[in-house]
Amino acid sequence: MELVLILKMFFIIGVIIAAYAILRNLDIIKIILVYFKDLILRK
Repeated sequence: MELVLILKMFFIIGVIIAAYAILRNLDIIKIILVYFKDLILRK
């Protein structure tokens, strides 16, 4: 039982860290998407 609880805690912490990293890099992701959209639509 304790192992399952520990794994759940690690999973929740991992999700929080991943969400924080994605939110921090959202502007960079937007720039990359705009760049690729311009590349595709320019042709």
